[in-house]
Amino acid sequence: MTNVNVARMKHLSLSLSLSLSLFLFQSLEWISRFDRLLISCDFFSPPKSQVFFYLFPHQIQCSDKSSLFPTHTYIIIIIMSRSSCHLFLSLFLLLFSLFPFPLLARPFVLVLSQDDLKDVQNDDASPLDSDSSWDDDDFGGTHVKPDDELDPGSWRRLFEPPTTLLSPSHDTSLDSYYAAVQKIISASNNGDARLMEEAAAEIETAANADGDPHARSVLGFLYGMGMMRERNKAKAFLNHYFAAEGGNAQSKMALAYTYSRQDMHEKAVKLYAELAETAVNSFLISKDSPVIEPIRIHNGAEENKEALKKSRGEDDEDFQILEYQAQKGNAGAMYKMGLFYYFGLRGLRRDHSKALMWFLKAVDKGEPRSLELLGEIYARGAGIERNYTKALEWLSLASEHGLYSAYNGMGYLHVKGYGVEKNYTKAKEYFDKAADNEDAGGHYNLGVMYLKGIGVKRDVKIACKCFIVAANAGQPKAFYQLAKMFHTGVGLKKNLPMATALYKLVAERGPWSSLSRWALESYLKGDMGKAFLLYSRMAELGYEIAQSNAAWILDKYGERSMCMGESGACTDAERHQRAHSLWWQASEQGNEHAALLIGDAYYYGRGTVRDYERAAEAYKHAKSQSNAQAMFNLGYMHEHGQGLPFDLHLAKRYYDQALELDPAAKLPVTLALASLWVRKNYADSFLVHIIDSLPEVYPRVEEWVENVIMEEGNATILTLFVCLLTVLYLRERQRRHAIAAAGAHEPNEHVVPAAR
Repeated sequence: MTNVNVARMKHLSLSLSLSLSLFLFQSLEWISRFDRLLISCDFFSPPKSQVFFYLFPHQIQCSDKSSLFPTHTYIIIIIMSRSSCHLFLSLFLLLFSLFPFPLLARPFVLVLSQDDLKDVQNDDASPLDSDSSWDDDDFGGTHVKPDDELDPGSWRRLFEPPTTLLSPSHDTSLDSYYAAVQKIISASNNGDARLMEEAAAEIETAANADGDPHARSVLGFLYGMGMMRERNKAKAFLNHYFAAEGGNAQSKMALAYTYSRQDMHEKAVKLYAELAETAVNSFLISKDSPVIEPIRIHNGAEENKEALKKSRGEDDEDFQILEYQAQKGNAGAMYKMGLFYYFGLRGLRRDHSKALMWFLKAVDKGEPRSLELLGEIYARGAGIERNYTKALEWLSLASEHGLYSAYNGMGYLHVKGYGVEKNYTKAKEYFDKAADNEDAGGHYNLGVMYLKGIGVKRDVKIACKCFIVAANAGQPKAFYQLAKMFHTGVGLKKNLPMATALYKLVAERGPWSSLSRWALESYLKGDMGKAFLLYSRMAELGYEIAQSNAAWILDKYGERSMCMGESGACTDAERHQRAHSLWWQASEQGNEHAALLIGDAYYYGRGTVRDYERAAEAYKHAKSQSNAQAMFNLGYMHEHGQGLPFDLHLAKRYYDQALELDPAAKLPVTLALASLWVRKNYADSFLVHIIDSLPEVYPRVEEWVENVIMEEGNATILTLFVCLLTVLYLRERQRRHAIAAAGAHEPNEHVVPAAR
């Protein structure tokens, strides 16, 4: 796995140089016949493919809103009018095609069949009446605990230090723990193996001698990753188990993910249910925050520059322009500034005080959308003293301006009796208004009322339908309710795998997801070691994007990733093995790019033993998801008998299917079919031997290009030499044209004038 950006530039530079050299070499014969220089994309290289399976094919389906892109490469083609150049063009394409980048994991929506709905008598006794998991406040709460209490042992103190001085009564029992973690972070960022070993020893002492659950959690992480300790999954599991028993939420996430990977759903579902409840209790009550997913720092083999640009916080030029407009009195800009600070969007840290300031200014300028957020702020006491009366006033004003989601907040206050007398009838009216205007929160809150029989006759079926509508609109609390229904068998048939998956979706939005923000900030600052450490920690908790990001950093930055191995900086073998493990985990969770790299790892023997049969299995798995690249690869393997039986008919079928799925595959499929034709009609001929030798020749040519042609001094000399030849040729051509023109105009002394 190579640095594709650097490789692409090198290949393009080489292609241009060779093209120009060829131009000079052949110029005297047919230079005038060149038509143009063309850059062509969408060329399949030999098996570089992708694999992926859906989580639960009967309930969760993938929805890919984008078109299926094939593998992309960049090739320089010189278009000539002479047929004698065709062979050159074909070889040129094969030699200088680059490696691909496929799609990322697809989003999914919840799809339930009628069989999933359970026939229940709504007035009968059910697990709902006895299960304590239904006794919490399912509407969400305003009395939210601080993140440090929800996520004990979090590294927040190191990345988001408190703005006020700590009180004399501050608990100092964790000071030594945080000092050791700080050393781990510094050592990872600087590649300091000695400091890392020192920090690991301090963590181990605190874990084993003192029994600190948070130190046990970090020690489990070190054993799981193989950082200054022998990689040992058993010791990692044991440390996480005791850390979870001691209350460490991140170890609970790691344990739950481990159980779910092993299909131990009864154990996984209990942990994820607890973690999901913690996450839900931190959600908002009326205006649901946008789902802020961790940022994928890469787009296949390329850096995801567009997403990274929008995540630079106050350093982003677009944000600075917006801030300038807001300061000049633009109401819309003021509202957006408030949103960014309130929800922590575009890489900004949440700042409720700044959000309140901008919302108040926007309201003064007549911006109605800020009214609802002000009601939310006063109801939660975010950045200001809680005041339910003012909250109701702001929400009422928002509803008068047609902001229907504000009815959810008003309904919530009436359900709880906050600032008003408790009134279930009015609450339902408000929720109905929101739902009638396609507000997901309205559907969710109605679902809670029907589920518990609050102000209405209890009807679990209606509740279930409301939750499904809300869930498909992206309402995380609705996923939580559906998970509980699958977990307890209330309204839906008991399904622990589905409950586990839905709980996991919600749990990943808990306060521990802050790791993603800190990792992204480190990456944007160029602190690759720190970013890799944080993404690795998240990867252990089961975050697919973090697994993908950590693996990508290893592949792209190599030694600069500051990867720490068992006895110091990671060796090449350790980096390959760790990247392979991370890609594998990401592929299990639906990342097509990761799954493709797993197949490629087995095909090329990168980080693992070369195994064509396992590569073929991976490609077959991808083929079941209608993946064009996988079908092309299977055809290639059938054509060459690698891991699959030699079968030209099957090879052609797979090539044709790849073209049917993706018309952009026309060029590679055409070349592959031409290869099949040659192989079928000229078996054991010289042409077949040339075709079969190309995969072996290409790496040697690439290595020679890397070590000789692209060496800095040689490349400079070659460029200067080509420029010199170009100048000399152009001057010679100009001289010949001048002589020819002069000869055409001079009188011929030996020619006798014609008689008149």
